[in-house]
Amino acid sequence: MIQIEDLRLVEALAQAPSLSAAARALNVTPPALSIRLRKLEATLGLTLATRTARRLSLTPEGERFAEQGAALLAQLEALPESFQREDQRLTGTLRIAAPFGYGRRHVAPLLAQFARQHPGLRLQLDLRETPWPDRHDSDAVIHVGKVRDSSWIARTLAANERWLCASPAYLRAHGTPAEPRDLLAHACICIRENDEDNTLWHYRLAPPDGKAAAAARRTRAAPRQALRIAPAYTTNDGAVARAWAEAGLGLVLRSEWDVSEAIAAGTLVRVLPGWQFDSAPVMLLVPGRRGRTARVRALLAFFEAATAVRPGQAAPRRAQPSSRRRSPSP
Repeated sequence: MIQIEDLRLVEALAQAPSLSAAARALNVTPPALSIRLRKLEATLGLTLATRTARRLSLTPEGERFAEQGAALLAQLEALPESFQREDQRLTGTLRIAAPFGYGRRHVAPLLAQFARQHPGLRLQLDLRETPWPDRHDSDAVIHVGKVRDSSWIARTLAANERWLCASPAYLRAHGTPAEPRDLLAHACICIRENDEDNTLWHYRLAPPDGKAAAAARRTRAAPRQALRIAPAYTTNDGAVARAWAEAGLGLVLRSEWDVSEAIAAGTLVRVLPGWQFDSAPVMLLVPGRRGRTARVRALLAFFEAATAVRPGQAAPRRAQPSSRRRSPSP
């Protein structure tokens, strides 16, 4: 007979790149997981997965089992909600994934407020380098950057422009760039994240402020251009890149949420403010309506309400990130 543990086993295998990773997700040893898998395959009379020393992949039968098993698990997890008490108190586990830096600074404090509103919930926050598309078993995902090809619903929480910054000491020593092409003669710091081409920086002239802004919006936007950077320093950690820039090593292109405090404190200076670099909107991704639980709906409503009153936040949207410019977020 198939057990719930069998469904969770194949779900973990479908989401993990290796047997060891699946074992860590289930908090068991790889040998124990391998034994469970062989036992399940013997019960079904099917081969569910092929594994090598470095990689694990599901067979077509395994993929079908994982898909149907995930649907059953979702129904089982949603079952208590159909018997909720009259006070509509939320129970069960809500799993959220977010990037390390933004997750620590913004998501964790908001989830603390959400937890106080729903004491019956068990919250699980997983901070990852790439929470999307590696959502694993998450119920909701916070992603910084544009989303490509997703069946999940994306809501924009913050427009989040990228700002070019450097320390005052660096600018005194090397001069201040007057236009993007001047960056070719400067030391630049690049960040590897989300499998993006981190050395190709896109930019255009920023629209004018004040009375001319409305007229400018009615005309074609300035053409988007690209500049290939030869980085002097590269890292996969945004906090490290910001610290290097504050230490005077070079210029960094970083999300406004990450550098706004440093700019206010004077340890960084915004460079080329008249130019607009590609934004990295903060997105909340949740399953389609059919896959949402009451917990996820409550989280979505909370984040929309919490970000709606904060300066610099974009209004929630159903699909792609909004292109409207907002004032900087804190």
